[in-house]
Amino acid sequence: MRVPVGCPVRLSRAGILAALALLPPPAAAGESPSPIPFDSPRWTIVQGSVVEHLGRKALAGSALLGDTVFGDGVIEFDIAVNGERSYPGVLFRIASRGNHERVYLRPHHANTARVPDVVQYVAAFNGIDSWQLYGGDGKTAYAELPTGRWVTVRVEVSGTQARVFLDGAERPSLEIHELQRGNSKGGLGLLGPADGSAYFSDFRFRADDTLRFDAPPAAWPAPGFIADWELSQPLRGDQLDDAKPLGEQKLPPLAWRRVTALPGGLVDISRHYGRLGPGIDAVVARTRLTATAREIRRLRFGYSDAISVFVNGRPLFAGDSSYLSRDPSFPGFIGLFDHLFLPLEEGENDLTIYLYEGFGGWGFQFQDARAEFSAPLVTKLWETPAEIPFAESAAYDPARRVFYVSAYDAVNPDPAAGRQFLARLGLDGRIEALRWVDGLTHPTDLVLAGDTLLAVEPTGIVVIDVPAATIRERVPVAGAVMLNKAARGADGALFVTDSRKGVIWRLADGRAEEWLTGLVRPNALHLRGGMLFVGINGDGTVRSIDLATRASRTLARFGPGILVGIDSDDAGNLLVSQVEGRVFRVAPDGTVTRLLDTSVPGRGACNLAYVPEQGLLVVPTWTGNAVAAYSLGTGADPRPRQRAADGAPGANTSPVRGSTT
Repeated sequence: MRVPVGCPVRLSRAGILAALALLPPPAAAGESPSPIPFDSPRWTIVQGSVVEHLGRKALAGSALLGDTVFGDGVIEFDIAVNGERSYPGVLFRIASRGNHERVYLRPHHANTARVPDVVQYVAAFNGIDSWQLYGGDGKTAYAELPTGRWVTVRVEVSGTQARVFLDGAERPSLEIHELQRGNSKGGLGLLGPADGSAYFSDFRFRADDTLRFDAPPAAWPAPGFIADWELSQPLRGDQLDDAKPLGEQKLPPLAWRRVTALPGGLVDISRHYGRLGPGIDAVVARTRLTATAREIRRLRFGYSDAISVFVNGRPLFAGDSSYLSRDPSFPGFIGLFDHLFLPLEEGENDLTIYLYEGFGGWGFQFQDARAEFSAPLVTKLWETPAEIPFAESAAYDPARRVFYVSAYDAVNPDPAAGRQFLARLGLDGRIEALRWVDGLTHPTDLVLAGDTLLAVEPTGIVVIDVPAATIRERVPVAGAVMLNKAARGADGALFVTDSRKGVIWRLADGRAEEWLTGLVRPNALHLRGGMLFVGINGDGTVRSIDLATRASRTLARFGPGILVGIDSDDAGNLLVSQVEGRVFRVAPDGTVTRLLDTSVPGRGACNLAYVPEQGLLVVPTWTGNAVAAYSLGTGADPRPRQRAADGAPGANTSPVRGSTT
């Protein structure tokens, strides 16, 4: 198989990679809080020259600082770009030839349609800068990058974390949660074009072991990845016929090496082998899949650059995902974009792939598309039929021992139609009344107050008479944009997040006030013991807010995902859901434990409800159009008891009665 070979960078990396071999052994760190002139003998100019640009002496090209060992500290330099395609950046912790950390910019992607890869971090192993394998949260980010003037780039490094600041900003453009080469030390260098599209000036650095970073978001790899593989040595790409099984190939003896995928399922070939040369290289990888009976198993997979897939010697798939192979802007990033239906026989089955590489990193990942995760002692008890379109929120009624569930119904977006409804479920999951209360408009949350049920709509509150199962009144909230989740205090006040406006409303005594402002996409909300807990999707955190002082602190950080539900268990922990399908337990000290993950098959986890006397967690599945229930197996006393959390159930009066302003 042939894959395109090309490099979008305007410079050759061969020169600088060769120069990396000339780095001296580790020496005392040559700290330099003042700029190091590029005509200093400390620099080795690999490709380029020292020139005058925008009133300064500048480097056009690449250079190595050969007398320095850098570990933790701050690297700063100024950069000037003209907006043309180039990839200027800094190399740090250079260990040896082709083994380093790198942060670089894509000026041609800045100031456009917010392409999320203007700033990128990547690690190099064995001479391969695998940028196509490492993207997304913690590795790539959007940033604005002015042209025609000097812009300061500041990289702070501590342990296995780093962050990148541009143009004097107080907040980092990119937070690197995990440096792939670990907590290491090494040299420094600049890698840039020599064609005038980018220039460096005023390079300086200092050691600093006092830098403080927030703990990185909890890493929760999705379930179902195939972890154990055997990998051949690299081959020339033209040695393999991509349509023939391994037994029919004319190859030299293969030296198999057992390898284990990274936590996210990625097998990065560069961590095991370097390239043979500038042409097309290939490797063979294989693993065994066990089936208890004949079946068709669905796998999600991703690869870079090209692949052929065989099951039991039968060719099933061949694809090309190399740079620019699919359209003029296609970067070739790896991802779980393709699916395979594997015909498996009972017993052991052989899965073999041929992987080809031309440029940008080579790797692959395979995942069982049915995989779900549940923690020990978490047991699924029941699931309703898929009859509640976009089931979003659940509220438990202890007096009637039923659940009320909102059908958000995202496929009917007309806000004036009133096409949505609430369902009523029994404790056993039986749908007692599918359209228990009809005529709502995209209800996002439910709060029970005695015989009154409050349903949150995008711009107001619906007051429902529970015994009569009828809408008593609608209370608009003037100025609301997208009301989302709600929590009721002991005094009867209702707090509601407004995700698009970035505020938390307080509704009481017929009035509404913007109680807390300046939030970025607040969503999940829960009240317990004088503290309001809110899920902030702008930074993926759950914060606790003191009702008396409005002081806020971050309780826990989560990885990518939309925080949509918070409740309490009976041991003082929070239960937190992400709409993609994950449920977590958060201890009072902020320790996060994953309880459920149904994200792989595409079943969500929306605004949950916990019934402590039953040890029962009820999870609306959003995209699954159903509600599922789980026993958390906490060993709690099964006898019914009064729940103490959100304020005692009040009288049958609405805390939001009357118009609000």
